[in-house]
Amino acid sequence: MAISATIHSYCNSVLHNYPISDFKTLSKIRVLRLKEFPMKIKASYAAHSALVQPLQAEEIVKLVIIPPLPIFQFEEYMTSKAKRVNKALDETVQLRHPAKIHEAMRYSLLAGGKRVRPVLCIASCELVGGDESSAMPVACALEMIHTMSLVHDDLPCMDNDDFRRGKPTNHKVFGEDTAILAGDALLSLAFEHVAAKSTEISPDRVVRAIAELGSAVGSEGLVAGEIMDIDSEGKDVSLNELENIHLHKTAKLLEAAVVCGAIIGGGNMIEVERVRKYARCIGLLFQVVDDILDVTKSSKELGKTAGKDLVSDKATYPKLMGIENARKFACDLLAQATEELAYFEVARAAPLYHLAYYIASRQH
Repeated sequence: MAISATIHSYCNSVLHNYPISDFKTLSKIRVLRLKEFPMKIKASYAAHSALVQPLQAEEIVKLVIIPPLPIFQFEEYMTSKAKRVNKALDETVQLRHPAKIHEAMRYSLLAGGKRVRPVLCIASCELVGGDESSAMPVACALEMIHTMSLVHDDLPCMDNDDFRRGKPTNHKVFGEDTAILAGDALLSLAFEHVAAKSTEISPDRVVRAIAELGSAVGSEGLVAGEIMDIDSEGKDVSLNELENIHLHKTAKLLEAAVVCGAIIGGGNMIEVERVRKYARCIGLLFQVVDDILDVTKSSKELGKTAGKDLVSDKATYPKLMGIENARKFACDLLAQATEELAYFEVARAAPLYHLAYYIASRQH
């Protein structure tokens, strides 16, 4: 079966030296060969990588077999899902007293974006037999938590950024005090919203989803990644340490999105663990691509300040591996993510296949 024409060639993406125009092409690629890495990185990668294990000799030439996809209108899917997520967010966080805090919450929450995390949640729920309406409360909660992390991350005491999604950051508009409180309010509302609105879901599944969200954002999740990232500035960081930072800082919330969707949708233990592994790959992929974009795109193209990682001397994948090896690593993560989906019916998994490709090819 043919794949939809809405999946673009990746020649212009961060993977431009490894163009992937369709899934048949990817099935011929085994990109991450250890012999291609500089010796210092090669040793660190082979000895310590917790996510991508070193390849054995026979595995170096192993083909990644990916099933053909049915025709799937990905752009239409993303647009329609994002539109319904935006509607639900708008209805959930309305202007009310005290006006200033709700204005600040809405300013960042409704600032746009592709709504990747909510859509991942909904797609995962539908993958295991659930429906969009069941997943929507958790999907909205994920966007609230993600927005909180962006508002706080932009503060002067953190990344000190002036722009987000092409607009002045929250603290530039409302002040640092209100920005902090707006983030706090979004975080608490996220858990309240899941508990109050998931009335058609069994209490056991709701509790499991709430626990997954809490774990993703807490001291062993996103916060852990943030503090490790802060502590790494100006220091020599190994590839394994960098991976650990981003598995927490970036991948954890993406993982929660997919896992919570599967839990709410009634997925069994095997299904939940399959999508968890998929999400870890795309979560790390998201960060690798982000690091590459930071040094290859302008502030206008990104919608935020470019080159800040270089200025703050942060450890990044291009810094440790070089641009070309970072691109190869991104390709390998993409291949591994799609391998995890082979367990599922292809038609149901189509959105998650395409979302992985979208993350790999994004330009901002």
